[in-house]
Amino acid sequence: MPTPRPGRPVRGSTTGLPIMAAMDLFGRRWALRVLWELRAGPLGARALLAQCEGMSSSVLYQRLRELTASGIIAPSTDGYELTRLGAALSQALQPLNEWANTWAEEQDDQNPAKA
Repeated sequence: MPTPRPGRPVRGSTTGLPIMAAMDLFGRRWALRVLWELRAGPLGARALLAQCEGMSSSVLYQRLRELTASGIIAPSTDGYELTRLGAALSQALQPLNEWANTWAEEQDDQNPAKA
């Protein structure tokens, strides 16, 4: 499956809208987890595999190729790191993280037996 690109049809959309291409890319298995692990700084492939327990090396290398081709991560002397675009993505996802925390709190409030 080719790396999603804005302007080209992607899974779930024939429009090529940038948001649809991004959703296709980030919706791939382990893609967001790889980005999450790189948020604090560069990591090598072996360290990423250790952080992402259960991910196969073939999936990791596929995601690294896709995210590199998309300009979101780049190889570095220490492995892989977020690019300027990748760092901006981390900032863009912060409101979603805040929403998710609020959602989790409300779920806990609705299920007091679980707490």
